[in-house]
Amino acid sequence: MAAVSRADAVWEGDLASGKGRVKVASGAFSEFPVNWANRAERTHGGTSPEELLAAAHAACYSMAFSNGLSKAGHHPERLNTTAEVEFVPGTGITTITLTVRGHIHGIEAGEFQKLADAAKDGCPISQALKGNVELKLKAELDHTH
Repeated sequence: MAAVSRADAVWEGDLASGKGRVKVASGAFSEFPVNWANRAERTHGGTSPEELLAAAHAACYSMAFSNGLSKAGHHPERLNTTAEVEFVPGTGITTITLTVRGHIHGIEAGEFQKLADAAKDGCPISQALKGNVELKLKAELDHTH
């Protein structure tokens, strides 16, 4: 059976001066505001669809990478992932850059990079965006203990 995730949005007014709010059905976090200034100019005081997509992509990628590492016999201790979604008003989302720093004992840099790339291509959020948005990856192995 498929897992269905749900979010609800309410929007009042036109695009430029209107405002809205978004909430997730799970209740994992509180309802939050959205408006055009937050979306186009990244002002503070609310979020944007792109910021929510960034959060989803960072989480999805981390899970996919962790799974790939485990299946390859590695034991990921920590993955710190950032997703940056570039939104160009009038054009849309152009690029998403994933940056991951991994703390995994006993893995070679080449294997780390190969598995990082595979996770970028295989994560379900990446799959949903494939062919529409340029996906970039910066992967770095943390050698500190």
